[in-house]
Amino acid sequence: MNFNMNGQLGSLTSKENVLPSNKMDASWVPRAKQRTMLGVLTENEQHSRSLSQGGQLSKHSSISDSSQSAFIGCPSSSSFDVRIDEACEVVLTASGEVVASEADFLDEDAAALQHRDFRLFLELSSSSCADTSMQSLPDEALSEDVLCLSEYAEDIYRHLRESEMKFRPKPGYMGNHPEITNCMRIILVDWLMEVSQEYKLRSETLYLAVNYLDRFLSCTASVKRGKLQLVGTAAILLAAKYEEIFPPELEEFVYITDSTYTKKQLVRMEHVFLRVLAFNMAVPTTYQFLRQYMSIQSVCSKTDSLALYVAELSLLEVDPFLQYAPSVVAAAAYCLANYTLNKALWPDSLHAFTGYTMAEILPCLKDLHKLHFTAESRPQQAIRDKYKSSKYHGVSRITPPAVLPFP
Repeated sequence: MNFNMNGQLGSLTSKENVLPSNKMDASWVPRAKQRTMLGVLTENEQHSRSLSQGGQLSKHSSISDSSQSAFIGCPSSSSFDVRIDEACEVVLTASGEVVASEADFLDEDAAALQHRDFRLFLELSSSSCADTSMQSLPDEALSEDVLCLSEYAEDIYRHLRESEMKFRPKPGYMGNHPEITNCMRIILVDWLMEVSQEYKLRSETLYLAVNYLDRFLSCTASVKRGKLQLVGTAAILLAAKYEEIFPPELEEFVYITDSTYTKKQLVRMEHVFLRVLAFNMAVPTTYQFLRQYMSIQSVCSKTDSLALYVAELSLLEVDPFLQYAPSVVAAAAYCLANYTLNKALWPDSLHAFTGYTMAEILPCLKDLHKLHFTAESRPQQAIRDKYKSSKYHGVSRITPPAVLPFP
């Protein structure tokens, strides 16, 4: 992926996600452009997003867990430490005990087989030819066919609300990473959006990737600037394996980083990710809640697209949106889109279904409105560019309301 001096990703040649054969040909993508790795941002460069070459692996960098063991998104038994060096690039230890050593990594298959759950995960998700029972539904069919069967809608919603509290990132996690700034994370998420567009990934895949990224950073500390893109790439790799029918091959994820990281490094980071997240990959997202709300109280397709657009914008910002549960962000996105186009807010049917009142939604609604109002002037434009298309009725071009009908 190519970053120019203005911080925007280079143009990409789109391709379909569903492949005509069981094996993706790694040579089928045009690869003439030079790409710059994301992780080389410096503190002085973050606002201009002028990226320089470099950012090689640190010889002795570490990612250590500073979170409490009671945090459900992290393994509860012990703290984790990830060290990166020349001899053994990623070493995972638990309670001071080495789990994977240099000898282990000489044989990647042996390293993977050390963990039974990891082996099962790979068996179920890494193949390019997915079993029909594992096929995911199109975005448009998600709400009608899965989330909102009338006889199960309340039970599904109750389960999602319980689960969202278990797998929420910590809002203040950025303080544990001295070399990473909020602006760097914004650039990374914007880049992940470009990747999802390039490989025709589902919307839910992007939301999962951002959730995995934030939970991983919540459970670790002192992630180096030069490793941030590797962490983000591992997040979207895992999300694609979990959510897509035909996830891109590993070689494609190496390619999008301009081979800044090797296949071996990416597999190792994937392994570390799964251990840190304790293999909890099925998590509720804002997208799931928003689809369910729209199936309970339907809106026109343009309002639907606008709600999806403003909800996706919320992925960019850690502060303030991580302090809100995904169900609340979805409710705020619904209200903002409904008010912008229809001068309505939160219908009685959704108040009865969710239990949320306007007073509970209002703080998030105000923050989302501010983000929507400033979206056009931000340097990160991947999400706006996506929603300029006719598929989404060009909703990112709609002028947001100057004020909300609240004091």
